[in-house]
Amino acid sequence: MWKLAVLLGAVLLTLPSGTAARDFPSDVFETEGGKLTITFIGHGTLMFTFEDTIVHVDPVAQTADYTRMPKADIILVTHEHRDHFDPAVIEAISTDKTVLVLTEACRKQLNSGRVMRNGDVEIIQGISVEAVPAYNLVHMRAPGQPFHPRGAGNGYVITFGNRKVYVAGDTEDIPEMAELKGIDIAFLPMNLPYTMTPEMAARAAKSFKPRILYPYHFGETDTSTIIALLKDEKEIEVRIQPMK
Repeated sequence: MWKLAVLLGAVLLTLPSGTAARDFPSDVFETEGGKLTITFIGHGTLMFTFEDTIVHVDPVAQTADYTRMPKADIILVTHEHRDHFDPAVIEAISTDKTVLVLTEACRKQLNSGRVMRNGDVEIIQGISVEAVPAYNLVHMRAPGQPFHPRGAGNGYVITFGNRKVYVAGDTEDIPEMAELKGIDIAFLPMNLPYTMTPEMAARAAKSFKPRILYPYHFGETDTSTIIALLKDEKEIEVRIQPMK
């Protein structure tokens, strides 16, 4: 049985510099391997607590005071843009046992960490991590220059027990999404003009049908639009958290 318990947390749109992990909203899910707590830090930043394992995704100083956050067992970085990649924060939450996963561009800047490329799959501290494509097809910085070029960035499919979580990174509704199977929880970005419109995000969700969809990294985009677009998709539950 797929069970969910929701922990009441502060719904914070503007985050004070002293914010700690307990001050953020969290959802708790049961898995065959134990409890999975998803903490919604903000923008593209998430924290997963799977029993005793802490996984930070795109930790950056603009979303939290990381001197007050739990140390990382695993850090996943989707790409090198400064709202996703913060070397100082990575150093602050790392220990000698932390596994840092990042892209080629991030590795060149930081000179440390484990590079995963699109299609790579690794078991890290008992958790399966798959790097999947994340890129733009439509939205361009200039003609022929997408905001996120193909092959440069990662999304991640993370398997906690028997539950698959897809964190899309900065991407549009690319064809590879239709190949995703068995996704229980998905995070899709809607920050214009850099990622998806609500219409793109709805198409993406329909292509692989996550059981729960969290729009994230949505900036000023009206999240009620994607709720309306997916209202007839009974297999997909849309949940909104403060992830500007």
